[in-house]
Amino acid sequence: MTTTSTSLFRRLAAGAHRALCTGSWRLAIAVGIATAIVSSAHAATPFEVRVTGSGPDVLLIPGLASSGAVWDDTVKALAATHRCHVFTLAGFAGVPAQPGPLLDDADAAIAGYIEQQHLKAPVVVGHSLGGFIALKLAIDHPADVGKLVIVDALPALGAVRMDSLTPQQLHDFAPQMKAQMMAMDPAAYAASQEKTVAGLVTAPADVARVQGWGKASDRAAVIDAMSAMLGEDLRPRVAAIKAPTLVMGSWIAYKDVSTLEASRAVYERQYKPLAGVQIAMAPTARHFIMLDDPAWFEATLETFIR
Repeated sequence: MTTTSTSLFRRLAAGAHRALCTGSWRLAIAVGIATAIVSSAHAATPFEVRVTGSGPDVLLIPGLASSGAVWDDTVKALAATHRCHVFTLAGFAGVPAQPGPLLDDADAAIAGYIEQQHLKAPVVVGHSLGGFIALKLAIDHPADVGKLVIVDALPALGAVRMDSLTPQQLHDFAPQMKAQMMAMDPAAYAASQEKTVAGLVTAPADVARVQGWGKASDRAAVIDAMSAMLGEDLRPRVAAIKAPTLVMGSWIAYKDVSTLEASRAVYERQYKPLAGVQIAMAPTARHFIMLDDPAWFEATLETFIR
């Protein structure tokens, strides 16, 4: 076991119940363009969508318990030249929860949304759990994704501390993790969330906003989604992705126990089967790269999707 595999995402993998990757919603986006709200036509659709701007389509999927507002700065940078479809998943940040497995339902429903909206090979950007869903979308519906951008997410988060864990082992372990998280009393659950968020984003104001969206999320939906992601291993399947793929990783939160090179190696090992994948490590940002270093994030994203 390498030094980085015991440290990278240690708050997420070693204490899965603490990994409540939430976001913040700044209601006003200062762009001189029209903004439209696209509401679900079907009650069971596992997301809400806000559409802003015009031009080539970009889908932006936030992470666990996150609001689509995590992408506000990104939309501000892109919306003059791109049409941005910003998702908030069911059960997260005040959006009502829906029955059924969120990861699989969101994958299929986003593919349906792409078809219904007649989007032609859009860019798909996903952060954390949203990145995992974006990977599933690109694997299961390769023709629907033009380019793929994964923001600090791995094909097998449950194996981050031990590369040798098999898909079956991860699958078998997930119910235990779910039971452990569900057994926490409300005070312990809230405290673990707040502690985790403090390590995932830097600015105090962003920490407070991120924590707020976690509090507005449905606990059962969060736990179901987190345990499902920990129990699924996409490493054997990422080779099926046809879209050019950029992975942005973070490491600075673990600088006391790991190095940039060692952290990068984790991403390289997990994405090794994906031909042509590009990996870019954020120099100063924690897990919420788009909040911690929006200038680097936006420049890296725009260069890739041109």
